[in-house]
Amino acid sequence: MPGITLGDTVPNLEVETTHKNFKLHDYFADSWTVLFSHPGDFTPVCTTELGAMGKYAHEFEQRGVKLLGLSCDDIQSHKDWIPDIEAFTPGSKVTYPIIADPNKEIIPQLNMIDPIENGPSRALHIVGPDCKIKLSFLYPSTTGRNMDEVLRALDSLLMAAKHKNKIATPVNWKPDEPVVISPAVSDEEAKKLFPQGFKTAELPSKKGYLRVADVS
Repeated sequence: MPGITLGDTVPNLEVETTHKNFKLHDYFADSWTVLFSHPGDFTPVCTTELGAMGKYAHEFEQRGVKLLGLSCDDIQSHKDWIPDIEAFTPGSKVTYPIIADPNKEIIPQLNMIDPIENGPSRALHIVGPDCKIKLSFLYPSTTGRNMDEVLRALDSLLMAAKHKNKIATPVNWKPDEPVVISPAVSDEEAKKLFPQGFKTAELPSKKGYLRVADVS
C-alpha cells in the first residue's frame, strides 16, 4: 500500500471525535492504541465490528491499550448510530471515541484506503506509544475483522516489546506459550537473557536457528 506503513510515524492530525477534539499524538502518548476505520455509519459489517470493539473493551483496558474508531460521517451521525451498535451486540458499550471524517480527508492520510474500491477501507493500525505503526490489517468490504486475532496480534507485539524485540512469537502463538529467540541474539546472549534455559530444535539442516524459550 502507498502512504504510511509499518514503522512510520502517524501524522499528528487534529481530529474531531464523539468525545472531544484532540491531536492524534496526544491521544497516543504513553500507551498503545488500536486505531480502526470504517467506510460509513449505519452499515452492516461496521455495526457488528464497532459492537465487538465495545464488548472487548475490557480486554484492551486490561492491557493498558486505548481504542480509537474512525468512520466517514459526521459527529451527529456517529452519535445517532451508537444506539444501533450497542443494541445489536448485547453487552457492548461504545465508550471509545470515534473520529468524524465526512469529507474523507483523514482516511488517505492514515493510509486506510481500499485499493480495490478506491475508497475508505476497513483498516486497523496498532500504534505504539512512540506514535509509530507497529502492525496493520486491511480487510476488503466483504470481510469483517476477527477480534480474537486482533487481541492475539496485540499480545504478540506487547510481548516482543517487553523483551526489546529479542524474541518473536511463532505461528498460532497465544499468551503463556513458548516464544522463539531472534536470530540476531547469539547463544551466549540467549543464555543471559533466558537463565531458565532454552531448547534448540534439531533440524535436518543442522542449523541451530530455531530456539524456543518460555517467557513471562
